[in-house]
Amino acid sequence: MTDNADYEQMAGIFKALAHSTRLLILVKLQEKEHCVCELQEIIGFDMSTISRHLNVLRNAGIIDSRKVNNQVIYRLQYPCVLNALECVLDLKSTDKE
Repeated sequence: MTDNADYEQMAGIFKALAHSTRLLILVKLQEKEHCVCELQEIIGFDMSTISRHLNVLRNAGIIDSRKVNNQVIYRLQYPCVLNALECVLDLKSTDKE
C-alpha cells in the first residue's frame, strides 16, 4: 500500500503541472528537445521566467536536462504525464448535464 510520503510526492507532481505555461512547455517538449532560448521564442516569456518553470518541472522529475556546449537541453522524461493532460482535456470537453 502507498504511504503518506508517496501521496505527498504525487501532490508535488500535480502542483508542478498546475500552471498553463508549464503545460505548454511539456507539450513542446513532447514534440522535441528544446533549450531555454527556443522555448522563449515559442512561448514569448523572458528566459528567467522560462528557466523557473523548467526548474519546477525538473525538480518534480517530469523533465530532465543535459548540457551541450553552452546550452542546457531539456526533454520530457516521462511522456506518460501527457496522458493525464489528455484525460483533463476530455473532462473539460465533456458536457455535464
